[in-house]
Amino acid sequence: MEMKISEIREAINQKKTRSAWDKGVKEYALELVKDLDEAISGGYFDEKDMQSPNLLKRQLLNGAGDWTEYSYGGCSLIYDEDIAKRLCTPSELKKTRNGERRPNAREEWLDTQARALHQAANMIIRLAK
Repeated sequence: MEMKISEIREAINQKKTRSAWDKGVKEYALELVKDLDEAISGGYFDEKDMQSPNLLKRQLLNGAGDWTEYSYGGCSLIYDEDIAKRLCTPSELKKTRNGERRPNAREEWLDTQARALHQAANMIIRLAK
């Protein structure tokens, strides 16, 4: 059964989230679906192509090679503070001084956002199957 873009949006909206991370991933997924809907409305992407995970992922990436490139390329949030507010609990925000400090020793905020975007895209691709 193929899902239409409106059904995917509704399924994401219905998704129960408990953690700040899951809420952030859900928000990214809704933004990606909005961009996908605009691409379909504009004739840049055929809704039937959502059945192909590769074509769908390529469209979601919007020309970027991967989610890190998408994140660093300014296709989503660009300020550390905004990314931190979307993905962190109040205590994590305090610990990172609202995004002034790195999220962890291995990543910058844009890397953390890339991980969240990757999860959001996977959610959309799973729902579109």
